[in-house]
Amino acid sequence: MYLWIKAFHIIAVISWMAGMLYLPRLFVYHTAAEPGSQQAKTFEVMEHRLLTYIMTPAMAVTWILGIVLMLQGGWMTAGWLHAKLVLVFGMSALHGLLGRWARDFRAGRNVHSQKFFRLINEIPTILMIIIVILVVVKPF
Repeated sequence: MYLWIKAFHIIAVISWMAGMLYLPRLFVYHTAAEPGSQQAKTFEVMEHRLLTYIMTPAMAVTWILGIVLMLQGGWMTAGWLHAKLVLVFGMSALHGLLGRWARDFRAGRNVHSQKFFRLINEIPTILMIIIVILVVVKPF
């Protein structure tokens, strides 16, 4: 059963990461749209659907299956896992911030620039690289 759970965990991670990498890019384009325009409304729908129907369920499945794997694999004392969990908590916090910024766009309260969202777009990539290295290499 462990390998099946692991496979579905990886599928959930890929789905979550796709959204984590795409949503900030949508924000870059949304920032350039005239507030209240049809283009801005289209971005709002896209952002909402991405968060609600893909990212949040994928994050929940990632966490649930990750905890199951941690318990079944007996990894609770592994140092690499502790580091990974810190980074996954960071990724989850960023997910929450992305949700807040999507709500700000819908309410016409965005205060961030395209440059800000371009920088934010790099954070999930960096976290993902470190997490994958920790899981595969298990350096400590």
